[in-house]
Amino acid sequence: MKPTVKDVARDAGVSIGTVSRVLSKNATVNEGIRQRVEESIARLGYSPSSLGRSLRLNKSDIIALVIPDITNPFFADLAKHLEVLASAAGYSVLLANTHDDPEAEKTQVQSLLGRVPAGIVIAPVSNSFAGERLSKGVACVTVDRPLAGYSLVSVDNVEGGRLAAEHLLELGHRRIGYIAGPSTTEVSLQRLQGFCDEIVSAQTRLGGEIQFTSVEGHFDYKSGEEMGRRLLSVPEEMRPTAIATANDQQAIGLLRCSRDMGIRVPEDLSIVGFDDIPLASLVLPRLTTIRQPVQQIAEIAVRAVLEQRSIDGPILLPPSIITRESTAFLS
Repeated sequence: MKPTVKDVARDAGVSIGTVSRVLSKNATVNEGIRQRVEESIARLGYSPSSLGRSLRLNKSDIIALVIPDITNPFFADLAKHLEVLASAAGYSVLLANTHDDPEAEKTQVQSLLGRVPAGIVIAPVSNSFAGERLSKGVACVTVDRPLAGYSLVSVDNVEGGRLAAEHLLELGHRRIGYIAGPSTTEVSLQRLQGFCDEIVSAQTRLGGEIQFTSVEGHFDYKSGEEMGRRLLSVPEEMRPTAIATANDQQAIGLLRCSRDMGIRVPEDLSIVGFDDIPLASLVLPRLTTIRQPVQQIAEIAVRAVLEQRSIDGPILLPPSIITRESTAFLS
């Protein structure tokens, strides 16, 4: 049977409270008593419960990470960077995947709070519990997606959308399509807003009519393929010569769709993604995309959690366009 704190106290001839103070390295414990307790711990092979210790001290060496979809390469990359940074500081990362389900998100968060984490980093599915404080004394930082009442670290999605439109317009494209993410997600709305703002501005700035069509999908490969087929299944004289997407998964699905339809990229169609996931530089043609500074997002979030502080206002990091082979000047 595994020895308990009571067994240690009995063996050392001290109270349970004294053993607890030794375990928590309380400086008020007499050195002789401390040594006796530590000898009993070693002799009995006692190992304190990390959860029990966390509950007593109201903190642990765990950082909870709550993300909507671990199969999304952006969130997988975020988790990797966050884990590396947390590990370097002596913390472990406990991952929860909510599958884009608000109810699952509530359940996962409450379960994680039972582990008394040092902090929570969350990419929220919705604002369903925005009015509630997650837990007193537990720092909470949101990444990628906002949650009312909490600190946010994210890329400037509006600017990212604008950069994508600007790039295609500078290449001479005037028939342009856009595959948005779900309208229930603020990130998707912000990227679409930035893209549309630049299109509207270009109407006056560049002169001439710009044909613009947008469709709504999900943040996945299948949606990029299906929505791409919808945009491209029109007479050639009306077909977009360029399409931007709300994330790289959609863009890669669109690449597949274009190939299946015999539409060459970039000769017949230019494509711009968003995120710059690792796969963006491996597909052929290599994908032009808007890069998120994911490592910097992770660094700011981890620092805020470890310092147990809130961030003053949202931190919106600048995006950058990574030009590769999937875009070209309109011939």
